[in-house]
Amino acid sequence: MKKYIFSALAIAAMMVSCNNATPKMDEQPAAASGDGLKVAFVEVDSLMTQYDFAKDYSVTLQKKSNNARNTLTQKGNALQAAVNNFQQKLNNNGFQSREQAASVQNAIQRQQNDLQELQARLENELATETAKFNEALRDSLQNFLKDYNADKHFDLILSKAGDNILLGSSKLDITQDVINGLNKRYKPAAKNAAETKKTEDKK
Repeated sequence: MKKYIFSALAIAAMMVSCNNATPKMDEQPAAASGDGLKVAFVEVDSLMTQYDFAKDYSVTLQKKSNNARNTLTQKGNALQAAVNNFQQKLNNNGFQSREQAASVQNAIQRQQNDLQELQARLENELATETAKFNEALRDSLQNFLKDYNADKHFDLILSKAGDNILLGSSKLDITQDVINGLNKRYKPAAKNAAETKKTEDKK
C-alpha cells in the first residue's frame, strides 16, 4: 500500500523541492536573463517537507495506508489458517464425506475472493485520496503563486525536482519565500473548527 504514498509525493513533486540555499521572506530574488526574461524556481522536496498542508496530508495518507495494510494482514492470516486447517483435516481423513470437504473448500474460496475484493477496494480508496491530495496541493500552490506573482512579475516560475534543472543560481530560488507564504495562508481543519466555535461563542 505504501506505493500510493510514494506516488502522492512523486506526483506532487512534478508541480513545484530541497536545497540549503533558500532566500528569506523579506529577500527579493533577482531573476532575469539577458533578454529581460524574469525567471525563478521552487524546489519540490522542500515544499513537500516544509509546507504544513503537505506534511499534514502525508500523515493522513500514511495512517490510511497502515490501517489498510493491517486489515489485509489480519484477513490474510485468517485465510491462511483456514487453508492450513483444511489441509490438515484432509490429510488426516477428518471429513465425514467428500461433500463436507467440498463445502469447506468452497467456503475458503469465498473467503479468498472476499479478501481480493477488499484489497482492491482499499487500494482504490487510497488512490482516490492520493489524487484528492495532489489536486488540493496543486490548487493551493497555483492560487498562491498567482497572488505572489502580482508583485514579483516573474515571466516563468519553474519547479525543481531532482536534476531536472541542472544548474541554477540561488538568486533564482524562491522556495522559502513560497513556503512561508503558503504556510501563512494554511489553516488546518482543526484550527478552522476552533476559530468557528470561538466566533459562535461570542455571538
